[in-house]
Amino acid sequence: MLYQVREMQRSVLIPFSDWANSMSKLYVNPYSPLSFLPFATRISAGFDLLHRLGKEYEKPEFGIKSTEIDGHEVTVAERIEISKPFCRLLKFERLLPRALAERDSDPTVLVFAPLSGHHATLLRDTVRGLLPDHNVYITDWIDARMVPVTHGPFHLHDYIAYAVEFIRHLGPDVHLMSVCQPTVPVLAAVSLMATTEDPKLPLSMTMMGGPIDTRMSPTEVNNLATNHTHSWFERNVIYTVPQKYPGGGRRVYPGFLQHAGFVAMNPDRHATSHWDYYLNLVRGDLDDAEGHRKFYDEYNAVLDLPAEYYLDTIKTVFQEHLLPQGKWDVEFEGRTLRVAPEDIRTVALFTVEGELDDISGSGQTRAAHKLCANIPEKHQQHLTAPGAGHYGIFSGRRWREMIYPQVRDFIRAHRTRIGVRRLNAAA
Repeated sequence: MLYQVREMQRSVLIPFSDWANSMSKLYVNPYSPLSFLPFATRISAGFDLLHRLGKEYEKPEFGIKSTEIDGHEVTVAERIEISKPFCRLLKFERLLPRALAERDSDPTVLVFAPLSGHHATLLRDTVRGLLPDHNVYITDWIDARMVPVTHGPFHLHDYIAYAVEFIRHLGPDVHLMSVCQPTVPVLAAVSLMATTEDPKLPLSMTMMGGPIDTRMSPTEVNNLATNHTHSWFERNVIYTVPQKYPGGGRRVYPGFLQHAGFVAMNPDRHATSHWDYYLNLVRGDLDDAEGHRKFYDEYNAVLDLPAEYYLDTIKTVFQEHLLPQGKWDVEFEGRTLRVAPEDIRTVALFTVEGELDDISGSGQTRAAHKLCANIPEKHQQHLTAPGAGHYGIFSGRRWREMIYPQVRDFIRAHRTRIGVRRLNAAA
């Protein structure tokens, strides 16, 4: 019933939010007599804040229209490369002029966005940073409430299958980047491909802030998963999508619950941010106010997760730690195979953690190096970004100035598969 209650709440809040937005404009419009009243600016700011607290946040656009390459402004076109029921593989196609034709051979990077509540647009800054030096693709996950039940369930092993399909489509000369949650299924996908000697193995894996081994430096997120049983999650956070949506009848972990959890982790920070937004409007600091809008337009836009996938992740990653213990068996192309990262030998590995990450604690991502024991040490690299929180490792100044340059150099250092140079030299 919680989902239905939420829908009733939305039906009340949306008209109220629209009214508050209209009133806010009336108190600042120079053609409105209300704008000449005392404290009109404060009243307008208050209505604007009410509007934003009550509005419905839709999926934002990536909005990446161009990039700069070697001093040239290059148009970027977003197109769908592969369309699946639960995901679209997007390509950010750089429309290179003739003078930059040779840049078409830049490394191809496949970015795996999290399927954990927010849209892939959360990685907008990641994509923007990669574009000048790479051909970029990203997984754009679809809100489960928009997927008809006729497409069936979506489990954690289905994420792995999607990953393998996308890697094969772009491989073998593709570099992978997984941010947060997908580090686990992406490592599993590459492991299974290595076990089955797939010729389309990627050249490198960059894993950023992911829960490879949540026994290391557990955070509040990890503790929540371990302090409740699997059945508790199934009873208390899984709900059915109302029939008004295309996915009516599908069982999901609702995005609004995930969002409430995000806010509950730092309630004081969010309250302060909204108060500062109000003060910025009163003072006329429109640049700071717009920055607040852009952040929360993204932060408040959430999607529903398929129940099967969410419950699988809770059990496999956070409760039973099957990957780091070497006990994870996966349904893969008609067989049940053990996920064995030690089978990976020719894929370079780079892990990135944030010093202040309160979602994926210190050492959780770095644990991938121990699991991938047979990747030559000189082709493994790790970075702990000083002063970076979870979002700071893939967005913002630290990503652009500290982390991205090292990611770029690592990818360029591995444009040839591990071992190829040595074999050619021997020949």
